[in-house]
Amino acid sequence: MADAVENGILPVPMTRAAVLCLSLVLLLSGGCAVGPDYVPPDPEAPDAWHLRLTRGLAEGQADFRTWWTVLEDAQLTSLVGRASEGNLDLRQAVARVGVARGGLGIAKGQRVPQVDSVGAAQRLRFSENSLGDPAMGGLDESYFFRLGLDSSWELDVWGRVRRSVESADADFMASVEDYRDVLVILYADVATNYIEVRTLQQRLVYARQNVELQRGAVRLTRDRRDAGLVGDLDVRQAELNLGRTEALIPALEERLAQTIHRLGVLTGQLPSALYAELEARQPIPRPPDQVVIGIPTELVRQRPDIRRAERQLASANAQIGVATADLYPRFSLSGTFTVDSSRGYNLFNWASRAFGVGPTFRWNLFSGGRVRARIRSEEARTQQALAAYEQAVLQGFEDVENFLVAFVREQERRDALGRSVAAAREAVGLVDELYRLGLTDFQNVLDTQRLLAEQEDSFAESRGRVTQNLIGIYRALGGGWTP
Repeated sequence: MADAVENGILPVPMTRAAVLCLSLVLLLSGGCAVGPDYVPPDPEAPDAWHLRLTRGLAEGQADFRTWWTVLEDAQLTSLVGRASEGNLDLRQAVARVGVARGGLGIAKGQRVPQVDSVGAAQRLRFSENSLGDPAMGGLDESYFFRLGLDSSWELDVWGRVRRSVESADADFMASVEDYRDVLVILYADVATNYIEVRTLQQRLVYARQNVELQRGAVRLTRDRRDAGLVGDLDVRQAELNLGRTEALIPALEERLAQTIHRLGVLTGQLPSALYAELEARQPIPRPPDQVVIGIPTELVRQRPDIRRAERQLASANAQIGVATADLYPRFSLSGTFTVDSSRGYNLFNWASRAFGVGPTFRWNLFSGGRVRARIRSEEARTQQALAAYEQAVLQGFEDVENFLVAFVREQERRDALGRSVAAAREAVGLVDELYRLGLTDFQNVLDTQRLLAEQEDSFAESRGRVTQNLIGIYRALGGGWTP
């Protein structure tokens, strides 16, 4: 029957009694919901993370709701709290939830009858040419008054309204997951930028210490030159080394200011609002000795962007049913009750009443293939949503695996740099003493001082990166809320 209608072939005419009986039977039977019923996907998940967790990480049950507290930094906790209250991206996400909630309410409103009040008070003048000459008894003016109620109710025989509500409900939940995803990103961004502030401050400490060390080398070479022990080359080399290190400080200070600005905006304040609070140097927060990160199968349940993609898939699937319902007749019950009169004084007399009630139906007989084209479009959109969901799952596992590797390997790099820094500091002291005694040339002094500056800077950067990689793990796991 649907194919015949779609191709413009008229069905057998139905009498009014048949239409009424059919609509009542379908109403009493509850009808059916056309289109595919939604079945949540069951993505494949590994039994364990690929990386052998041996250093600072362990699988098991974990609560990621307030993961930043494991760093035991009161200032970081305070910044996260202020960001959750003042961040403007989060405020936009809340507004999007409100928009989706309104859409759900609109869809649910189709379940119940719509009742409108109607009224009119008109003075009408008729064309003399249409009603005749007034002298011959025609009327050229009249009055009309109406007051009453109109109602209509679509009988959801084929489940169009139910599928619409199903889709709107999925869209609403997707907006909630979008809000949660903004939370996850926001908390990770605040923590990452806070660690960057503390890292840059430590790098500035090392840079300034090395500047003082190298200034001492400049003074030493000048004294030895004045004493005729060395030439100008040693002095110029010492000045070159000093200039290179001094040039690092403005760049680090620029990055520090920009990171503080970012934190200000993340907390919903002016960029410069946190200068006074963050200018005092604090140590770089260290990860705890042991961090429980959960198991892979929990990722799909925990990560909001995956949950959002699943709800978007459910919404798209329901839209197939909405589109399919247009292949079938749409039944409605309508009714009206009014009081009509051409004179205002007897408008509310019982004799002025007028009413009508009964079923109606509307069936598209020909649309040029638009209905089936829309169904195919919704089916393709559902396939697109399924691919997007599967991609979100794979991306989630990739993010976690990458940060696990980065966290473990960066700890190894940090420890190696720590040993390098200790050796470089000892070497600087030894070569400086040998140079004073004239037992080595100045090139060795330059090399050891330059290596010390580079290794200390890399060491501070690596310490910060270790903590930032842990933050990345929590972000990849969807930390910051609890399902």
